Amino acid sequence: MHTVWKGAISFGLVHVPVKMHSATEDKDISFRSLHKECGMPINYAKTCRHCNKEIGPDEIVKGFEYEAGKFVIVKEEELDAIKPESAKSIQILDFVDLSEIDPVYYQKAYYLSPDMAGAGAYSLLLEAIKQTGKIGIAKISIRSKSSLAAVRVVGNCLCLETMFFPDEIRALSQVPNIPVQTTVNEKELDMAKMLVEQLSEPFDPAKYTDDYRIALTELIQQKIAGQSVDIVAAPEAKGRNNVIDLMAALQASLDATKAATPPSAPAPKKKRTSKAKGNVS
Repeated sequence: MHTVWKGAISFGLVHVPVKMHSATEDKDISFRSLHKECGMPINYAKTCRHCNKEIGPDEIVKGFEYEAGKFVIVKEEELDAIKPESAKSIQILDFVDLSEIDPVYYQKAYYLSPDMAGAGAYSLLLEAIKQTGKIGIAKISIRSKSSLAAVRVVGNCLCLETMFFPDEIRALSQVPNIPVQTTVNEKELDMAKMLVEQLSEPFDPAKYTDDYRIALTELIQQKIAGQSVDIVAAPEAKGRNNVIDLMAALQASLDATKAATPPSAPAPKKKRTSKAKGNVS
């Protein structure tokens, strides 16, 4: 399993070296954009609209737009200077009950594995969380993004879930048309509660599937198996040979120069003059 982050969990004076691995994977079927005429995948280049040219990575800087069309440039070394301490550590700030956290705060889950000689400290934290029924609230920085995080136990593994900060959660007051007071018919409510009870059962994640992804996969496989007219092969990308390209460019330049230069008129022949013999006075 690929390691996406490496650091340590710290709580109190305990230091737990860990590696972090993504606990989830995106199985959405992605499509490439092709040129309809020939089937070649389309490249997306970074261009400058003002200079009308393609821009290389070394020509790009970070800028924050503080007004329309006005930017303040922030250099990489300036960003490095203010990186939080949590860039290399998971700092547990508090331990809370899981039931106290609304799921709206959760972002993405990661598995944590012990690193180097940290198995003992790892097991200690895992058992402490498991037996107290608490979860740790921590701060972590991943790819220059600072996040809150919940450290909890899944099976026999520590799991970290990144969380939104409170000011990133939109207030319910911004949601339109929420009723101020709920008024329902008691008989209808009783029937609704009965229906909820009838549909209630233990959560079994294996019973839920992505029906659209399954149908899309079957559609693609059918097209491949039947050699559909929708099957296309991208033409081979034209390779570049620096020697050939240089020779071709030189030859083209010579040909263009010859074509643009009018033929020069032949130089007039010099008349031969015979010198008279004798003295000249």
